[in-house]
Amino acid sequence: MSTKQSTYRHVVNSFKTALGLSENTIETSLAERVVFYIALGLTLLISLFPFYYMALASLLPESSLYSLPPTLLPQDLTLEHYRTVFGPETFPFLTYFRNSFVIATTTAGASVIVATFGAYSFARLDYRGRGIMSRGVLIVYMFSGILLVVPMFQVIVWLGFVDSLASLFVTYLVQTLPVSLYMLGNYFRSIPEEIEEAAIMDGYSRLEVIFKITLPLSAPAIVAVFFFTFMIAWNEYLFASIFLQSQSVFTLPIGIEALSSSFRQVWGQIMAASLLTSIPLIVMFTYLEKFMVEGLTFGAVEG
Repeated sequence: MSTKQSTYRHVVNSFKTALGLSENTIETSLAERVVFYIALGLTLLISLFPFYYMALASLLPESSLYSLPPTLLPQDLTLEHYRTVFGPETFPFLTYFRNSFVIATTTAGASVIVATFGAYSFARLDYRGRGIMSRGVLIVYMFSGILLVVPMFQVIVWLGFVDSLASLFVTYLVQTLPVSLYMLGNYFRSIPEEIEEAAIMDGYSRLEVIFKITLPLSAPAIVAVFFFTFMIAWNEYLFASIFLQSQSVFTLPIGIEALSSSFRQVWGQIMAASLLTSIPLIVMFTYLEKFMVEGLTFGAVEG
């Protein structure tokens, strides 16, 4: 071994010793990273492959769509399935999209408004029965949706909302309020009471404290609750399949199900409609993610 190589090895060993590293430590760290990246790659493959094949199937011509073995790297692509989906005589996608967007937006907005005041009362106000009501919210949230079908259907019939979007609004509001109250209630409790007490001492009323202090600090949590309730209403199938009968009020999940039950083989159209249905949620999550992440840092007392 030459003097230069010996000097280089001595410097490297000294550097490892200074950092507290050994050959075994470096090998273990490398092995852990290899295992981590392999696990990450498998997770991404399993998670993203269904979306890839959905997008692929929506672009494959009929001859390739039903070929065996399935085609994963296609040679020919077509937009015919998307043209069919946007054809009002075959599949009124825009009507279903409008119905889903209206009911999901109104439900999420109403759920956030009602849950904001309800959760604030659970977190800050002291009144008789508060503990029972807050625990009752959790108990209601434990019930499965299938158990609420019959009582909710009776309520909808009594209100005269059968076969209308109003039936879904009432049902989704009842279904999403418990989780909205729970999420916002926990977030309001994380905001230091000293901030609100200082504002009240400065002459603010309780409503002014809510609108000028609590709500701005809780913006990330409110955005997260809005997105969560929007997603529930957007994807819901069970109640919509029972309460809706007319095609003019169908939402996207019901419309896609009706398309899949036709006598023709329309998997290309189903995949195209499913991909278009998922785009609004992907876009919303992409733009709202930063607000939801910020919720982890809000509520701290600055010294």
